[in-house]
Amino acid sequence: MELKKDSLHRSVTGPASTSMNFLNEVANRFPDAISLAAGRPYEGFHRIEDIARHLSTYAEHLAAQGMPAEQVRRVFMQYGRTNGTIHHLIARLLATDEGIEVPADAVAVTAGAQEAMVVVLRGLCAEPGDVLLTPDPCYVGIMGAAGLLDVPVVPVPETGAGIVPAEVARVAAQVRAQGRRPRALYLVPNFANPSGVSLSTTARHELLAVAAEQDLLILEDDPYGLFPLAAEGRPSLKALDTRQQVVYIGSFAKSVFPGARVGFLVADQTVVDADGRRTLLAEELSTVKSMLTVNTSPIAQAVIGGFLVSCGCSLRAANQEKIGFYRRNLRALLSSLDREFGGIPEVTWNTPDGGFFAVLDTPVVADAALLELSAREYGVLWTPMSMFYLGTGGERQLRLSASYLQPDEIEEGVRRIARLLAERYPPAT
Repeated sequence: MELKKDSLHRSVTGPASTSMNFLNEVANRFPDAISLAAGRPYEGFHRIEDIARHLSTYAEHLAAQGMPAEQVRRVFMQYGRTNGTIHHLIARLLATDEGIEVPADAVAVTAGAQEAMVVVLRGLCAEPGDVLLTPDPCYVGIMGAAGLLDVPVVPVPETGAGIVPAEVARVAAQVRAQGRRPRALYLVPNFANPSGVSLSTTARHELLAVAAEQDLLILEDDPYGLFPLAAEGRPSLKALDTRQQVVYIGSFAKSVFPGARVGFLVADQTVVDADGRRTLLAEELSTVKSMLTVNTSPIAQAVIGGFLVSCGCSLRAANQEKIGFYRRNLRALLSSLDREFGGIPEVTWNTPDGGFFAVLDTPVVADAALLELSAREYGVLWTPMSMFYLGTGGERQLRLSASYLQPDEIEEGVRRIARLLAERYPPAT
C-alpha cells in the first residue's frame, strides 16, 4: 500500500517538524562541527551510577514514610497514579524555590514538558473557535503541540523586552472580533527560547492584569528560570498569580537531566460541573493524560524523586555548579560576540540576562543554504531564527546556544561564524 504524503496530517509535514528534522540531519552529517545550535544541557554533571543512587534514595524515603516493602515495590513496578507519585515533592519544590504555594493535587507529573503542553491544550481548547496566542518568535514545541491538535495559533509580536501586555490585549480583542475565543497565551517569561528575552517584573504584573480582563489563561513555561546571570531572578508569573490565571509548566530536563523525561504542570484552577461539584483543573486533565501515556514512568519519577529528596526539594541549592557553568558560558558567548563583531555596525546581537540563548542579527539571509555552507566549510552550526516564526521574520538572524559546550568551544564557534560572514559576505566599501 502506498500513501500520498499530502494525505497525512499537517503535523507530519508542518514547518515545525520539518525544520527540526533538517537541523538534526545537518548535525548528523557534520558531527565534527561545533554546534551553537543545540539547546540541550551540558552532559558532564551526572554519571550513570547516579541513577541507581537516586532510585535507592527514593525507595528509602518511601519506607521512612511508613510504606510497607510490598507497596514500595508496587510504586516502582506498577502503572501508578495517572497524575504521578512525586507530586507532593514537586509541590514542596515549588514552595521552596519559587514561592508558589499550591496543593499537591494541583500538580500533574508528565512525560516531559512537551506532554504537559499537549495535555493542557487538549483540555482547554474544546471548541473549533478556540485559539492559542503565542509570542512571535516562539518555541517550536508549543507550535508543534498545537499543530497536532489542530488548535489555531495567533502570534503576538515580541519586542526586545519581551511580549507587550497591551499588545496581548489588542490581539485578544481582534481574535474575539473575528468570532473566535482566545483561550490561552503561552510564553516563556524567563530567557525565552529562541530569543533569550525576559519580561520585567512590572510587565509581569501588567500581563496578569490583562489576562484577568481578557478572561485569558496564561501557560507559563519556565525551563530556564533557574539560570539568571544575576544572583536573583525575577518572580515567576505563577508566584504572582492571585486569581489562578496561570497554568505553570515545568521540567527536570535542565535542572536534572533530559533522559529522565519527567516534567509537570500546575493547574490549580477550579472546575465546576453541572451539579456544582468542584475539582481542580489538574484532576480533570488526568483523563487526557490517561489516553496519551497512561501515566508517567514510575521508575523515571523515582529517579527524580530521589534527587529531590537528596537536595531537600531545592533545585536552586542542588544546581549551584550548573548555575555557575551556564552563567560562565553565556558570558563567554556574549564576550566572544563583542570581540568578533564589536564595531561592525552591520552585525548586532541582544544581551540576555540569563538562560541558554542569544540572537545575532546579520546583513545576510541566514537560511538553510547558509547553514549548510557554514557546517560544511566552516565547521560551525547555528539555528536560523526564521524557523521560530509563524509567518515571516528572522530571515537575517541566527539563534546561538551557549549551553552544550565549553567556553573555548563557544569562542571558536563564534570565530568561525565571523570568518564565514567576513569571507563570504564582506562589508560594502
